[in-house]
Amino acid sequence: MPAAAPRNPRRAGPASVTREPSARHLAHAGPVLVDSGPLIALFNASDHWHGPVLNWLQAHPAATLISTWCVATEVCALLARRVHNDAALDFLRWAQRGGLTLAAPTEASLTEVLRVSERFASLPFDLADASIADTAARLKLRHLLSIDADFDVYRDRAGKPLVNLLAR
Repeated sequence: MPAAAPRNPRRAGPASVTREPSARHLAHAGPVLVDSGPLIALFNASDHWHGPVLNWLQAHPAATLISTWCVATEVCALLARRVHNDAALDFLRWAQRGGLTLAAPTEASLTEVLRVSERFASLPFDLADASIADTAARLKLRHLLSIDADFDVYRDRAGKPLVNLLAR
């Protein structure tokens, strides 16, 4: 049986309780790019990353999740293959309800994805990762959720790595 999509993992706790957010919480408010690994884990309860990803989302309700169509394609293909087609459909419905924003590529995105891919040609090619790097540069985003170690290798044009919030 496919894993049920989380109802709203980022709205945990009673609405009537108002607390001052911790400094750690404030540091992760706002837009966060999401790679395919955490999204697959979120919709696959048997994935060992399911709990950590769900916990992170519940602990950071002010985070706005952003990803790419390349990542969404990879997530749907892997969920359908590893779990069931229903899991892929649950993911798409969750995104449609606002759980995730899919950043549209621009005309310059193909050139940037190719530039990133050529720059890191010694790594196995991953279009989803290159699309995340392009989106990070275009939207000037630094924070990322990924279970992949290779994002420590990717650098922007200024030589700065993306900050993987799941690695902390």
